Amino acid sequence: MTYKLQNNGFLMSTKACGCNKIKKLNTFDWLCDLSEAQASTDYVEVQFKNTRKGYYLNSNKIPLQKGDLVAVESSPGHDIGEVSLTGHLVLKQMKKINYRFDQQEVRRIYRKARPVDLEKFAESKALEHDTMLRSRKIAEELNLNMKIGDVEYQGDGNKAIFYYIADDRVDFRQLIRVLADTFHVRIEMKQIGARQEAGRIGGIGPCGREMCCSSWMTNFVSVSTSSARYQDLSLNPQKLAGQCSKLKCCLNYETDMYVEAQKGFPAKDIVLETKDASYFQIKTDLLKRQVSYSTDKDSMVNAISIPVERALQIIALNKKGIRVDSLLELAEEKSRNEFGDVLNSDLQRFDKKRNKNNKKRSNFRSNQGENKTREARNRTDRNRKNRSRNRNRQDGNNTRNDNRNNQNSPDAK
Repeated sequence: MTYKLQNNGFLMSTKACGCNKIKKLNTFDWLCDLSEAQASTDYVEVQFKNTRKGYYLNSNKIPLQKGDLVAVESSPGHDIGEVSLTGHLVLKQMKKINYRFDQQEVRRIYRKARPVDLEKFAESKALEHDTMLRSRKIAEELNLNMKIGDVEYQGDGNKAIFYYIADDRVDFRQLIRVLADTFHVRIEMKQIGARQEAGRIGGIGPCGREMCCSSWMTNFVSVSTSSARYQDLSLNPQKLAGQCSKLKCCLNYETDMYVEAQKGFPAKDIVLETKDASYFQIKTDLLKRQVSYSTDKDSMVNAISIPVERALQIIALNKKGIRVDSLLELAEEKSRNEFGDVLNSDLQRFDKKRNKNNKKRSNFRSNQGENKTREARNRTDRNRKNRSRNRNRQDGNNTRNDNRNNQNSPDAK
């Protein structure tokens, strides 16, 4: 296995692992370095346009790697696809989609794609967009309640697959005849759902990531509005619907966790009785484990949020015929015992810190002032001593000079 430097980092350049290619429904082959795993099966996964995949038998023992273009068996003729997976993981993928060898026809890989095959494949692929637009006009002229979302030509250009969406059953026998006479190819119609169409087209979801249906999801599970209700989401169709105009698949991801968390919460129809009024449940916060109650069923009037434990305690007291004074009684006592008066304690705490800081600053400044005065005093004392010394030296020199002069004078002789 070789490595190459790219964008100030190392990237595997081998085709087997497929680290340098990220496509729709890509499978990372983490067994690419093991020769035993690569030789465990002759089946190869081949991917065609968008998310269509097939499993073919490499009966001729052709050395294939991930990313190779191959010509595979089709009916009629042959098709061109890209090898997306080899080795032991192919069997895992076949088991995942419930592939049955006894019920499905085993198709073979003919060869690696030749330049002639690639030229023919490119010519056929260039006709797909115009074919889709013309087929939509033909379906509209025939008054068929259907939408042709995509067209895929076979590698040899002898066959075309038309993917369509329809709410009801459609009789497209006349459409097939018209399409065959117009495009002179064999026609195959495949009905897909709105989620599958979004997966084939692809795009970016509201979360900022690639859509799940086009990146990793293969099985689509039905999504209902109950998933949004369990998570306390607003039932707004514009926010809950994805690009396929259906409910988002990601609504099911956290539903089980919310259902499990709601088991310890009181029921919504239970009314809390106090000495002053009756409170109705209007909102629950599963993450904070709080329940909000209001004196009105339909609006936020005198809304109070209390912990779940306090709500369960009040419900138990109400069953015994006891009405509490206030919903917040336990919460206030707990806050006093544990935290005290939060507002005053915070203010005093900040004042103490400020006083300490001020004292430290004042002490530091006073120490600096004292040090400066000491240095100034020491300097003045030094200057005085130096001056006195200089004066004494000058006086001594003067006396010496006077004595010399007196000795040298004529009167002294």
